[in-house]
This record gives sequence, structure tokens and C-alpha cells, in this order.
Amino acid sequence: MKKVVVTFAVLVLLITYFNGEVKSENKKIDYRVIKYAFPIGTKIERIDVIPLNVKETHVFNKKSISFIADNMREKKLYMEYEIPEKWYEYSIGVGMDKGERCIFLTLYLYNIISSSDKFYEASDFDIKIDYSLPEKTFASAYDFLIISPDAWVSELSLLKEHKESKGIKTIVVGLSEIYTHPSAVHGRDDAEKVKYFIKNAIEEWGIKYVMLVGGRAFGYQEKWIMPVRYTNLDDRSGWETSYLSDLYFADIYKYENGSIAFEDWDSNGNGIYAEWKGMKRDNLDLYPDVYVGRLACRNKYELKIMIDKIINYENKPFENFKKFILVGGDSYDDNHKYIEGELATWEAYKYMQDFEAIKLWASEIDLSSKNIVNAINEGAGFAYFCGHGNPMSWSTHKPGNFNEWEEGLQIFDMPFLRNGYELPIVVIGGCHNSQFNVSIFYSFDKEKVWKGENAPECWSWWFTRKINGGAIATIGNTGLGYHGSEDENKDGIPDYLQVLDGWLEINFFRIYKEGVDILGMLHSQTIKEFIDYFPGDSNMPLKYIIDVKVVQEWLLLGDPTLKIGGYRE
Repeated sequence: MKKVVVTFAVLVLLITYFNGEVKSENKKIDYRVIKYAFPIGTKIERIDVIPLNVKETHVFNKKSISFIADNMREKKLYMEYEIPEKWYEYSIGVGMDKGERCIFLTLYLYNIISSSDKFYEASDFDIKIDYSLPEKTFASAYDFLIISPDAWVSELSLLKEHKESKGIKTIVVGLSEIYTHPSAVHGRDDAEKVKYFIKNAIEEWGIKYVMLVGGRAFGYQEKWIMPVRYTNLDDRSGWETSYLSDLYFADIYKYENGSIAFEDWDSNGNGIYAEWKGMKRDNLDLYPDVYVGRLACRNKYELKIMIDKIINYENKPFENFKKFILVGGDSYDDNHKYIEGELATWEAYKYMQDFEAIKLWASEIDLSSKNIVNAINEGAGFAYFCGHGNPMSWSTHKPGNFNEWEEGLQIFDMPFLRNGYELPIVVIGGCHNSQFNVSIFYSFDKEKVWKGENAPECWSWWFTRKINGGAIATIGNTGLGYHGSEDENKDGIPDYLQVLDGWLEINFFRIYKEGVDILGMLHSQTIKEFIDYFPGDSNMPLKYIIDVKVVQEWLLLGDPTLKIGGYRE
């Protein structure tokens, strides 16, 4: 920027700059994203952006980028980037940035616009922002809120004691207390009552971390031990128009009419949450305001397993933590002949070079369940699977062999994981591996069998709750996963690495190496930086439907306060 002017001589917490481009057949359209982070409660009073040295320029054409769903049934889709009609747009959001609650002001500046069939170009911009700072901040009585069914509250006392021994002020609250709390009167259903309670816990106690304990109840009919929220976003894939999103429970606030307000994910008030179907769209804040993880336990036995794993992981750091398992192959049959899964896992490893790379690549070995299980059983700090999935399995292809699938890792391989407490954090690139609403009772439903939804438990949760091994946590998609295809922006870098899930998965490891070593903060910070990086508009911080979907469905199954690698003396 040539000049940034603010009218108060106070410190703005953070200013970050991102640059990008959308190429046409004649010339590139540059856009600049400028992010300002102010203390929570700041009032943004006026924004002025003046384009400089404006002149008429050449004609442009629209440009599309392609992407493919990772659901083992490839279908190329397109998002079209349009030439803007305004020099700038902005959005104001509320969220967390590395433990600090902030108001985010994001400016989207475009060097070229269209107007009345003509095109104009600006060389730079003058920016002026007027704002006033808040007079009070939130309390800090507790750090960590655990929400549990009443019958499991006493079981969590051991975990509470452990967390407090590490300096994390913890409170466990049962669902009946939440449903009878004064804040519950605002909730239209159980999920919204839980969300209102989280809001109250932020304002009364200063909560920063929330763990939801409970998944789906046993049986054919869908009932929940712990409430969930389904979105109503139709990406026109023909596969799904709804999927689970725990981001709902993290995105507590929005900025509205000059102040922060409750974010109900129903901006049009029609009772349909997180709606995006055709022209009907709820405008959402999307920024996490608390760091949320879920233990999708279906019974008390699974809860005991997870409590034991978390305590031992944090108390007993292990030498094999410095191993990073990379699992990938050839994801797409594209013109560039990229071996996408191998490229993505290696790109992630570039941020982790003090770790030993354990390469399980389809170009080098068979990705059999035996080879994958053996690698995990040696212990590791991280594992990154990048390929294709469904709730029951993960797989990919050998280079160029798209008629056959590698054996990969199936849910019925999970019992053979015997890595004790040497447990990796597992990031999964693929569709539906974390779709935790599955049921073995769906085995008589042909469509659900075809989609792999007749599993006793989903791939990610089975991996996480495995006794005497498995993972300490998993991060993956509850719905269709998406990666870029080809090199549509002609920069010599596969789009697979630069957009959608590829960006999320790879930058998770970058942010870890930048020093964010608490799992929930790392997960949410990755979502926050994705929102910062990709285009938004005056209605939402993300303007493209698939960008919104990938952050909504990226689920953490695990303890959000987990100290990655454990507490070392």
C-alpha cells in the first residue's frame, strides 16, 4: 500500500498483506487483501478507499479454475472468477487469532474494474479508517469448557484434574445444565442452546477452548448423544446438499450494525441454518471464536479410552514423535500428469524438515493396508494421507493407473494398529473420512451402502478412539473434499497445492512450525488464515461456495487443548 491512515494513534494488533491474481486472456487482474485486527469490541466507524491514477485499459475475459471432488468418483467442476465492478469491498468479522479475540477488517482491493462495458485500472490506493476502541474485555475465570452428557460428567473428572495440573483452568458442564440455563431460552433447538451457552461461557468465564463429548447414539434412527449442526449448502455436486459442521459451535460472533452480535448461521431468519442453495444464501462470519474439538464417543468405554490416551500422550513424550508419515499417490488423471498426493505430502514436509519423512508413496511401494499399518505401528508425531476417501476407507492410485485402486486403509484394518501411546496427529485429504453420522444399520439401504455410510463408525473416529494405538486426533472432512486440478493460473505450481483442501492441509503444517503447538488453536488458525487468504466480499469473508464448504466441513476429532508432542520437562 502507498499509504494507510488511521485516525487514532493506537496500536493495531495485526496488519497482514496478501497478493493474488486472476488471469484473463489479455492481462492479469491483481487483487490485494489487507487484514487489520483490532481488539474485540472495537467499533469501525468509517472506511475510505480512494483509487489513484485511474486510466482506461484493455478488454478482459472471465477466467475459471477447475477443481475435483475427492470421493473416488471424479467429476471436474468450475468456479468462475469475475472482473469486479467496484474498486474495493470489505468485510468485518469476529474471531480468534493465536489466542487473541479480535475484530477483523478485511479490505479487498482490485487494480482493474469494469464499468459500462469499459475497463479501468488504478495504480494504487489511499486508505483511511476511523475506529474507536472498547472499554472492557472478557473475564478469564476458565480456559477450557468440556460439554458432556450428564451420565459422563463424573468420568471426565480425571481429565479435568490432568488439565488443571498443566495450568489449564477447566470446567465440565452437563447437557441438562445447559438446557436449563437462562441462555437456553434463545435457542431454537438443542444445538443452538449449546451454542448460546458457549457464548455465555466466553462472556462470563473467558473460555477459549471447547470440547464436545459425544457422537451418534446406537441405532438406525439418527439420534445424538451430543448435538450437531448440519449445513444446508448445495455445491451442485449431485452428491450431498447437507453435511456436519462443528465450525458452527466455534463461530459464536458476527459484526453487525457497528457491534458484535450472536452468529446464528441463519442471517435471513428462515430457520434453515448455513443455507446456500442457488440465490438463497445465509451470510456467515465463519471465523472461529473458540477452539472446538469433538470426542465423538458412542459410549462411556470409548470415552475412557480417549481420556487415557490424552493423559498418557501429554505426560509421556515419545522419541518417535519426530517421524512424519506421508501417504499419497496419483489422485487425478490430468493433463499435467502430476502425482498430486505425493506432491502435497512433500510440500507439507518442507515445513517439517526436522522430522524424519516416512514416505508411503504409490510410485515407490504398494499402498497396502499392511504397509500403512506397519508404518503407523512404529510410532509417529504426524501422518498426512492425501488422496480419496469415504466413511469406511482411504485410497489412491499408482501413477497413471486410474483403473485400479490401491488397497489403502479400511476401517476393518484399525484393529491391527498397535502403536501404544506413540500416537500421531492425522490429517486426511479425501472425502467423508470424518463423517461421524454413519451407522451399521444402514447396511440395508442401497444408497448408503454405495456411499460407504453403513460403517459401525467413520474412518477418522475409529482411527482416533482405537485402544492401544491409532491416532491421538484426526482432522478431515465430513463431506466431499475438494482439491484444485491442473495449473489454471499458469504459475508453474499445481493448483492442487494452492487452493481448497490442499491449501488447508499443507498450511496446517506451516502454522505448526511457526510455533502454534496447541491442537485446537492450530486447527482454527489454519481456518482463519484460509479465510484471510482467499477472496471475500461485503457479505461474507469467503465469496465462493466451495471455499465456504471446505472450512465448514474440516473437523477436529480430538482434544482442542492437546499439547502437540506432550509436555516436555
